[in-house]
Amino acid sequence: MLQKSRTDSWTNRDDRRPEYRPEPVVSLAEVLAMLAFIRRHIPIISLTGLAALCVAALYLITVVPTFTAKALLIVNSKGSLADAAATSTIVESQIGIMKSEAIASPVIEKLGLAQDPEFATGQSSGMISRLLGWTKPETEASAARYAVERFERRLSAKRVGPTYLVEITFESRDPDRAAQILNAVAEKYITRQLDAAGLQDEKWVKDRLNELSARALAAQTALADYRKNPKEPADSAATIDELVAAAETTRSAYDNFRRVLRKTEATQQQSSPVFEASLVTEALPPLRASWPRPRNVLGIALGGGLLLGIIVALLRDLFDGRIRASRLEQRVSVEEGRTERPLSDAVRPDHQSEASANVTPVRLTGSG
Repeated sequence: MLQKSRTDSWTNRDDRRPEYRPEPVVSLAEVLAMLAFIRRHIPIISLTGLAALCVAALYLITVVPTFTAKALLIVNSKGSLADAAATSTIVESQIGIMKSEAIASPVIEKLGLAQDPEFATGQSSGMISRLLGWTKPETEASAARYAVERFERRLSAKRVGPTYLVEITFESRDPDRAAQILNAVAEKYITRQLDAAGLQDEKWVKDRLNELSARALAAQTALADYRKNPKEPADSAATIDELVAAAETTRSAYDNFRRVLRKTEATQQQSSPVFEASLVTEALPPLRASWPRPRNVLGIALGGGLLLGIIVALLRDLFDGRIRASRLEQRVSVEEGRTERPLSDAVRPDHQSEASANVTPVRLTGSG
């Protein structure tokens, strides 16, 4: 029964009207016509493809390669975050800080990029712009601004998935320079975040604590030694008072510093959120240029050249078709002109009427 119903369905499908039957997207005749078109215009298509490859090769030879250095940062939050949306907002805010002028300007000043030809304004373009009135005469401040603009265009940062990791990149003509600039950017960002959070340099804190502790210990030791072995009995009371005051002063300074440090740490722990950025992977000089990539350039050039050749071939066929059509029309008009020859005076209708009017009618009479 099932087999019979299937047979009926196929029979009904074959009995459909032609306009409702599915037709192939591309027919065999169209494919053959396309192949014939390509075979007929192989020289033009090949020539445009070869020309495009030559232009691409010339571009690869003359263009200055660009190298991209990469580094990985992590932004840890001590505060409790509400949801993924809040986390994304906070990380994107940190990315905005990384790409801001507050980071770019100190790095440019530290590495002297305003005088670097890669970031400084070109002399020829600057002169033309000044002659046309597009820019003002270049000063030290304007040169720094141009360097910041070019610096920001070459620096990029993006979040790595739904994490606190941020990948920062920098483009430069020199791979070593790209890595140096990117590491300086990461260092400046981390230092700025520590300063913004109110955190002191750990080395400076340790050195300061050690210094105050050493002073307090030295004052206590001097007081204890003097009490054991007094040298001048007449001035012993005054000397002891001075040593006691020095010991108390140094001890008080040490205790006050530790008290302030504990209070600062407690305040920082209560604030929400506090960020501690750290460098996960430092930037290294890239081994290969990020642009141009020879395979991509040659592939795009070859595809564009072949497409241009097909377009030129289509236009040529269209132009040749119009020329043939115009020639055919001219030939048909000439042949029609030859067939339509002028009639002689004898056969013209007007002359026939005149001749019939001049002829004298003859009357025939029968004999007998």
